[in-house]
Amino acid sequence: MVAMVVDRLIEKAMKRAHGAQASLGWAESTDVSFENDKLKSVKTSQRTGMHVKVIVDGKIGLSHTTDTDDVDGVVERALEAAAFGSPAYFEFPRPSDAPQVAIFDEAVPAVTKEEMVALGEEMMAVVKEYNRDILVGAGAGKSVSRAEFCNSNGTRFTSETTSFGVGVHGQLVRGTDILSAGRSFGWKKREIDHLGVAERTVSLFRMAEKTVPMRSGRYPVIFAPEGMDVLLLALKLGLNGKNVFLGSSPLSDKLGKKIADERFSLTDNPLIDYGGGSGCWDGEGVPHQVTPLVEEGVVKNFLYDLDAAGRAGTKSTGNGVGCGPTNLVVGAGDVSFKEMVKGIREGLIVHRVLGLGQGNPASGLFSVNVHLGYKIEDGEIAGRVKDVMLAGNTYDCLKEVVAVGDKQEWVGGSLLTPPIEVDGLNVVAK
Repeated sequence: MVAMVVDRLIEKAMKRAHGAQASLGWAESTDVSFENDKLKSVKTSQRTGMHVKVIVDGKIGLSHTTDTDDVDGVVERALEAAAFGSPAYFEFPRPSDAPQVAIFDEAVPAVTKEEMVALGEEMMAVVKEYNRDILVGAGAGKSVSRAEFCNSNGTRFTSETTSFGVGVHGQLVRGTDILSAGRSFGWKKREIDHLGVAERTVSLFRMAEKTVPMRSGRYPVIFAPEGMDVLLLALKLGLNGKNVFLGSSPLSDKLGKKIADERFSLTDNPLIDYGGGSGCWDGEGVPHQVTPLVEEGVVKNFLYDLDAAGRAGTKSTGNGVGCGPTNLVVGAGDVSFKEMVKGIREGLIVHRVLGLGQGNPASGLFSVNVHLGYKIEDGEIAGRVKDVMLAGNTYDCLKEVVAVGDKQEWVGGSLLTPPIEVDGLNVVAK
């Protein structure tokens, strides 16, 4: 029945369009959440979506609806929108083979609400066993989705995807001090060490048992995997093919040039089994591919969708729509986290920040509050720091990488990265 709907969408659109693309998706998700030590909600939701993109007289028209019976209406709105649309610098892709990658785990749909409640309770119990005074929240969620895609040039594919994730966080109030810490993990597979997630949360609290002062100055900084977004936000924007074409990326003229220490490498890899951003095709019917972005400090490629690639005179990298990354992978180094810490006389470990994205992230500049960070003294983690800000520039930091961890960790399901040590950053303490 789904195939009949997308076929009808294409057939109707092509009566007036020169090219058309249609997709129909369905998803069901179940989420369990705990708040302040208690079960807050257990809910299941469904969503559907039907998308049509057309090219009429060289212009693009788009339309979307959640009403899957509105075939005539969604097509008509796309055709009407094309009169005011932007120019089409591309043709819809023709059929081609896509790589294989595991994105569906049969164990996920079988997970019951009761099991997810139990997972949350077990994670909370681990944190409570460490400290009963911590107010704990937790969650578990699963989803199953199906989609069918086709276009007027004969590209067609169907996909089924699962996702599963868990998380636990806590808040400890000590007088006027409020400490928040937590850990979560999700991907497309049921297999998750939920107790390990909880134990990691406990370790964050344990390292923060003591609060230590920190003076303003320039210090070596270790970005834990959870804190790597401080360095990667600007890179995501800088490697976006649309920004490159428009000239708003600092990397627009840096292809083939060195922008970082040779220890740093970055790859977009949608072909990791069960990765949060993994898949066989992108949303425009282009097969996914592994794209090296930075190799040993040298810019190798940018990420393109059909539109940006057409404007730039190149090919899509399978990152449509929007030229965004799938799974970002930072290459592992040869230094353990313990060795990094041991080699620092005085410095900072950054786990989480507040305010990232404010200001002008496209240029690489950042000035953020350290929400969860730890001071290093004489090669040991001395305790948690408070009221500390971190300021710098991503592109300067990348040139001052002095160590890359030998162990990669998943963060958020679509970032696989080790910790990275930067030689010196400005730390401002109140």
